[in-house]
Amino acid sequence: MDGILMASTSSTLSGEPVFASRPGGTAQFAGRTVSRIGYGAMQLARLHDDRDAALAVLRRAIESGVDHIDTAQFYGDGFVNGLLREAIRPQDDVMVVSKVGATPDPGAPIPLRPAQRPEELRADVEANLVSLGLERIPVVNLRRLDAGPGLRATGDQVVDLDDQLAVMTAMRDEGKIGAIGLGSVTLDGLRRAIPAGIACVQNAYSLITRDDEAMLQLCRAEGIAWVPFFPLGSAFPQMPKVTDEAAVLAAAASLGRTPAQVGLAWLLHHAPHVLLIPGTAGIEHLDENIAAGTITFDQATLDTLDAIPSRSAEVPLG
Repeated sequence: MDGILMASTSSTLSGEPVFASRPGGTAQFAGRTVSRIGYGAMQLARLHDDRDAALAVLRRAIESGVDHIDTAQFYGDGFVNGLLREAIRPQDDVMVVSKVGATPDPGAPIPLRPAQRPEELRADVEANLVSLGLERIPVVNLRRLDAGPGLRATGDQVVDLDDQLAVMTAMRDEGKIGAIGLGSVTLDGLRRAIPAGIACVQNAYSLITRDDEAMLQLCRAEGIAWVPFFPLGSAFPQMPKVTDEAAVLAAAASLGRTPAQVGLAWLLHHAPHVLLIPGTAGIEHLDENIAAGTITFDQATLDTLDAIPSRSAEVPLG
């Protein structure tokens, strides 16, 4: 299969198809209309010893209307991709999005190491194709290591963006990938890459870590989807947490929602090209994430949330 499959439907008594609702509404992504709330599959690697539970989470996401799922070969060293291959059926219309630029490094503080060289990017795309069982991956994100929290490239892993884009566009021309995204990229890097055709940007961004506001607005102007990771700002202990903010806690109490749902909903309200890929390994948490798409804010609440100061997401760890 090519990674873009037929839509899941059921039938009414009249025989008319009924489509699942799109969590969070819809937006454009790599030439498709997708739900604004997708699913990030990274945490499924925690369920390595409970494959049935992992598959149940994936099926719940799909049956809830999620139609784009974010993955990587280095999530569980192929385990998560194998789950997607098993869980996604030909009628589900799910767009699989993967990423390259790192490889497993078991035992390290962050169990990844950079894999930025062009030959490594190509090998990783090939590995994704095999583990996902696809002939073409609809979107592949080139995870640069230039910005935000996490790894940094050193030595021969410091590779010019143009050299990386050359191999990515070659694979797009070969039909191995459908579109190119960028992650952990700087504003200058994005500007350099736009002529190559960029479908999305994945940078650390949340209500309280808005370093990349200018880049978010450039993406909006260029029709590029903004797909933030760490949407609650809480992946590393050094980072502030959206769910600790007094204004977020107050909004959650007023709305009868969780602080995490308020943080996710703010992102959806902030700009129409924002797509979310919150991850979880539990069905209850998944349902809460999806339900964030139903939250509306009055103007006073939105103004109060907008006024929360932004803190830097720059926390290099390696």
